[in-house]
Amino acid sequence: MSKKINFWPARLDVLQSLTGLLLVLFIWGHMFFESSILLGKDAMYWVSKMFEGEPIFGKPYPLLVSAMVAAIFVLIALHAILALRKFPGSYRQYHQLHRHIGALRHEDTTLWYVQVITGFAMFFLASAHLYVVFVQPDNIGPYASADRVWSGRFWILYALLLISVHLHAGVGIYRLVMKWYPFNAANSKTVRPRLKIAMWSIIAFFLCLGTVTLVTYMKIGWEHADRVGERYVPSSAANHQASE
Repeated sequence: MSKKINFWPARLDVLQSLTGLLLVLFIWGHMFFESSILLGKDAMYWVSKMFEGEPIFGKPYPLLVSAMVAAIFVLIALHAILALRKFPGSYRQYHQLHRHIGALRHEDTTLWYVQVITGFAMFFLASAHLYVVFVQPDNIGPYASADRVWSGRFWILYALLLISVHLHAGVGIYRLVMKWYPFNAANSKTVRPRLKIAMWSIIAFFLCLGTVTLVTYMKIGWEHADRVGERYVPSSAANHQASE
């Protein structure tokens, strides 16, 4: 009598990979939207109102931002639960893992461990960030976000989150390709180094973009420190008010 094959571990692996891919795409998109501040305060203001639905509904609905945050948090929690299946479950296992990594000196094993560390850090750092945005969805904008970053001292959390999230995302995409792309023995040794170059290039790009964006918010927040709480008025509205 043949033994019944359990397909659930494979299904959970697929689900873990899918949730990871969705989160990476969200993170990269989010970074580009956040960096709209580099194009000017008006550009960032328009992006924030877009996510509140103002171009569609005629007025902002900040609850749309809260709904999106809730969905992302559920996705993060699901991905974390699925990933925890492969984490060491005790101090003894962590100790054995350290010995294993040190003895092998295998770069891909080290990259997996980087994902473990950054994933653990991200769960707490990202949760803090998402909570603030969830309960204050209307507190997003050129001045509101900059005030939170500078006067609220959130730049410390965001700096740590920036490093963790883009290391985790870049390594994650590399590992997804290595896991699911149908390599063969003939091209594996050629493709792997190229993928690592692409991985480190992507990580460097987003770390640079994120750093410049964070510094810009800090600068705006520093200049606006004596007017904390004031909301940004876009140029079009300010010109309209001045002409009246």
